[in-house]
Amino acid sequence: MRLPLLSPSEEAALAKRWRNRQDQTALHKLVAPHMRLVISTAVRFRHYGLPLNDLIQEGNLGLMQAAARFEPEREVRFATYAAWWIRAAIQDFVLRNWSIVRTGTTAAHKSLFFNLRRLRAKIERGGHEALTAEGRRKLAHQLNVSESDVVHMESRLAASDRSLNAVVGEDGEAAWQDLLVDERPNPEETTMAQRDTRLRARWVGEAVAALPERERVIVKARFFNEEAVTLERLGMKLGISKERVRQLEHQALKRLRRRLADIADLQREGGTPAS
Repeated sequence: MRLPLLSPSEEAALAKRWRNRQDQTALHKLVAPHMRLVISTAVRFRHYGLPLNDLIQEGNLGLMQAAARFEPEREVRFATYAAWWIRAAIQDFVLRNWSIVRTGTTAAHKSLFFNLRRLRAKIERGGHEALTAEGRRKLAHQLNVSESDVVHMESRLAASDRSLNAVVGEDGEAAWQDLLVDERPNPEETTMAQRDTRLRARWVGEAVAALPERERVIVKARFFNEEAVTLERLGMKLGISKERVRQLEHQALKRLRRRLADIADLQREGGTPAS
């Protein structure tokens, strides 16, 4: 922090020595005075609950990236250029480590993550714990995200990660994972679904087998193949017109519906379908 700042000419000379000759001494002299920029940037992100030392280390990595890519011919001060790399490195570190659940996947979501608190206080003038519906609309429009994204991010920032093994209750015998609802079907529902699938497949097979031969060929080619055969190809195969194939297909589907309805009715009544 006590190192003197570099003049533009000193900065450019050191940057060229590092870029052209890989002069380690020049690199150290270039980046060392700018570590104060790393610290000041890292301090602004400490409210995310991550260790300040880790934030500073990530910022230093960003500073080194800036030194590797800096072009002094563009007549831009190194501090201006490095600030973007430092902030990007720290932001990526925060997004990776703030929660075990990935928080931001797009540029808009990242902007929402880092700006929600500040914009919420500005929009609501600090008078609400949570955003109002109008506030969410304004914030979503300003950051180019959906209102549902704003609601989701607001709830994510309001609560930290919680261990599923954390104890719940005074007796200490239950854990959070014991209170989770399993939305998967239970064994009885799974067995019934498998039985119904087999039963429907058998009914369809019986109904298709009862169709006249040409209609059976058309139905299988149109609905039982991975890629449906075109009406034109079926017409050429059967020696009839494309329109006639369409008529037979329509007629076959009507027969199938009636046959399946009869089978279902007879199953409910405990009988057997007529041939």
